[in-house]
Amino acid sequence: MPEGLTLARADDGRPAGLAYIGAQLVVAADGEDPLDGFAAEARRRRGLRSLVGPKPAADGLWERIRDGHPGPVLVRARQPLYLLRPDALPPGEDPGVRPARESDADLIAEHSAQMILGELGYDPRGARAGFGAAVRRGIAQGSWWVWVAEDGLRFQCNVGPRSSDTAQLQGVWTPPEQRGKGYAAVALAAVARRLLVTEATLTLYVNDFNAPAIALYERLGFVRVGTFATYLFP
Repeated sequence: MPEGLTLARADDGRPAGLAYIGAQLVVAADGEDPLDGFAAEARRRRGLRSLVGPKPAADGLWERIRDGHPGPVLVRARQPLYLLRPDALPPGEDPGVRPARESDADLIAEHSAQMILGELGYDPRGARAGFGAAVRRGIAQGSWWVWVAEDGLRFQCNVGPRSSDTAQLQGVWTPPEQRGKGYAAVALAAVARRLLVTEATLTLYVNDFNAPAIALYERLGFVRVGTFATYLFP
């Protein structure tokens, strides 16, 4: 088992839950039973910055550790989880979206910081060491996609965790001055079309109050398959 991962098994030996416990705690569980063990492990760790997972697991784990942990500074209690299958994506044009290059790193970092500041209330360039380096690592790994035109950045996103079943899209962003022009729809569809050549499905989750983003995802064929919750700590 890789460092930071904790696996819970049911009485018959089948996997019943999995948690990654580091600065970010990511949890998934079938029912309540695995959460007690995950909570015991989480209490032994220090420096937890976030807790995220399917809502029943994330909420249940927080209830188990809250008495001995600083309270969250921000809670996203309902974040719809969406899935896209290849046959659901409508045909369309490719506007020139491409994998990011090393030369795009500063542009991506700037806009990623704007997104995080707007959504989460802090600037990662000041609060987190190595933010720019993490962007560069993602570019080197082929995780970042951009659409850069003569008027600047029009769209960016990255590909996060992958499994044999799905790849998760993150950081979907169109700069405020570029919105209302249809860029996100054609760009995200183009990225999805390219990724679904090799990925079985794509997933993403979104804040429930972000109605324009939800409308965009559903227009492109994403269907809701669950709900996440996120807790952010000081």
